Amino acid sequence: DFWDTAGQERFKTLHPSYYHHADACILVFDITRKITYKNLSNWYKELREHRPAIPCLCVANKIDADGTVVQKSFNFGKKNGMPFYFVSASDGTNVVKMFRDAISAAYRYRKDPTDFIDQVLQELEGFSSEGETEDVSSTSGGSTSVKPL
Repeated sequence: DFWDTAGQERFKTLHPSYYHHADACILVFDITRKITYKNLSNWYKELREHRPAIPCLCVANKIDADGTVVQKSFNFGKKNGMPFYFVSASDGTNVVKMFRDAISAAYRYRKDPTDFIDQVLQELEGFSSEGETEDVSSTSGGSTSVKPL
C-alpha cells in the first residue's frame, strides 16, 4: 500500500497514523516551489519521531518544468543518507525506478527490521504464557494473542 499525505496542513493530524506500519518513506518536494524543499526537514523530523529506522528516499518532482534542475545539487537527501531521485510524475521520468527502489527498500526492511518498535510488535504478536492466550479484537477486525495479566 502507498499512502500520500500530500504535505498539506489539513492532513497534519493524520500523519501519526500513517507511520504506524510504514516500511519505507518517500519524501517528495516540488522543484517549482522552494517551500516544499524547506519543509522536508520538518517532515523528516516528524517521521523519525514515529519510525526512527525505516528507509527513506528523497525525490525532486516536476523536473519536466525545468530540465536544468537536474544540474543543481540538493543536499537534503545526502545529508540524511537517503537515495535521491529526479522525477516527473507528469511525463513518468524515473518514477518506475524510484518506486521499484522504494519497494525493494521496504521489503528488505520488513524482512529484517532494525526499528525497536517493530521488534516489540513482533514479540507481542507471538506472546503467550504456557499456551494460554486471550483473543483481543484489534481495530482492523482481526485478533491478537495477548498474555493474560
